Amino acid sequence: MRICFSTLACPTWTLSQAVEIAVSSGYDGFELRFLEGEDSLWKLPVFRGSALPATKRMLTDHGLLIACVGTSCCFHWPDAKERQAWVEEGKRMAELAAVLQAPGIRVFGDKIQPGADRTSTRHWIAEGIRRLAEKVQEKGVQTWIETHGDFASSSETMKIIKEAEFPGIGVVWDPANGFTDGKEQPCEAAGLFEGFLRHVHLRDLEPRGDEWEPVLTGKGKFPLREIVAKLAMLRYHGFLSFEWEKKWRPELADPEVAIPHFAQWFRQNRPIDGCDANFD
Repeated sequence: MRICFSTLACPTWTLSQAVEIAVSSGYDGFELRFLEGEDSLWKLPVFRGSALPATKRMLTDHGLLIACVGTSCCFHWPDAKERQAWVEEGKRMAELAAVLQAPGIRVFGDKIQPGADRTSTRHWIAEGIRRLAEKVQEKGVQTWIETHGDFASSSETMKIIKEAEFPGIGVVWDPANGFTDGKEQPCEAAGLFEGFLRHVHLRDLEPRGDEWEPVLTGKGKFPLREIVAKLAMLRYHGFLSFEWEKKWRPELADPEVAIPHFAQWFRQNRPIDGCDANFD
């Protein structure tokens, strides 16, 4: 398994800053999400026109891979026009992913909207993801749905995958979301994606009252070592992506601290046998 970090951890940074910390911390690449405050990354000058070859060369020269391009695309909207608008955004992001040789783009389900029900929302999500996957498959880019929101559990995610029923659709597993939103034990969920697992988000958590809050890697109570061990046992060969939600949680430790910290934790910890942690 290789490691990367999501630029959600450093949302205001430039690409050059992300490259610098990836190299100095010993990462294999990173997951594009926000840069320079922008999530529609295709709009940034560094990813457009004559600047793009230099951008690709910088990544290659530093031996870095783009593990995933994270989009803000959600397909839970009752309005078909809104869903189609996100298909178009996904297409633009997939074009960027193809140029950067990223294997997939991340999309969301995500939340049941007021007045809607779960069954209808699941249908809209499956339809939107299938439509996007159909449009981007010729670019060699897959469409990956994250376990998130009202569909965070492995079972709910797999229902969407099966309804979408299209090659090139996969899963971004975020075990913290599955635990806090989907109420499932992460090590039990790891093997339930039936060959669709493409990318994994990791972050540590600790209980504070009735909530679980993010903390620096290894400082919490979330079974990260057990999750990594389970993935190794399942012969998962994709990226483990450190997701530090600095964009949404500005009070969290700065990226200069959190990003190297995860890489150091990963190097110092090895998968352990078994996966018997239970968290209530």
